[in-house]
Amino acid sequence: EPILHQVNFNIPAGSSAAIIGSTGSGKSTIINIITKFYPYKAGSVKIDGIELSEIVKTDLRSNISLVLQDIFLFTGTIMDNITLNNPDISEQKVLEASQKLDAHKFIERLPGGYQFVISERGNNLSTGQRQLISLVRALVYNPTILILDEATSNIDTETEESIQYAIDQLLHDRTSLIIAHRLSTIRNCDQIMVMEKGKLVEQGTHEELIAKEDSRYKQLYTMQFEEV
Repeated sequence: EPILHQVNFNIPAGSSAAIIGSTGSGKSTIINIITKFYPYKAGSVKIDGIELSEIVKTDLRSNISLVLQDIFLFTGTIMDNITLNNPDISEQKVLEASQKLDAHKFIERLPGGYQFVISERGNNLSTGQRQLISLVRALVYNPTILILDEATSNIDTETEESIQYAIDQLLHDRTSLIIAHRLSTIRNCDQIMVMEKGKLVEQGTHEELIAKEDSRYKQLYTMQFEEV
């Protein structure tokens, strides 16, 4: 069964777009198509005017950094987890990325600093620390396209500010696609898309969508604001 129906959008190079919607609305399907995890049988998906089906998978993915809600860290040092043992990524590059995303301070406080050994799945780090490491990892690979899939959903309010700062630095001058549950984290995106049952039902900036009396985005935003 087709999951997406007449979904049309354009993300200009260097701009940011957010996708919101309930579970099963088609958000993750869009991400999986763009990253070539799912093939598409109809319609057209283009990057820089080139049909996605014509782009070699390794070429595509070498230009994309994907940060997920569930962070994958393996047993090894923080340095190894950031570089993924890629010899082309220097220690200096890691330090610069960590400092830019304000992760350097917490890493330096750990025993051994960047040589601190992470346990399986990062169980000896907090959720926020794991997320910061994943964001530094994304930055050192200097992606043309950045995809964040619910990257702040498990973060407590106290940690959210530092994570949001890191994300803002990461988004700068980079084509970005963000799936988010916390609507406060996407207010400054260049465009916000609201998905429902596989359809794109609303599209615009935060200001444009919040100004519409009967908009779905305004309903969701108001509900979250009241919860806070």
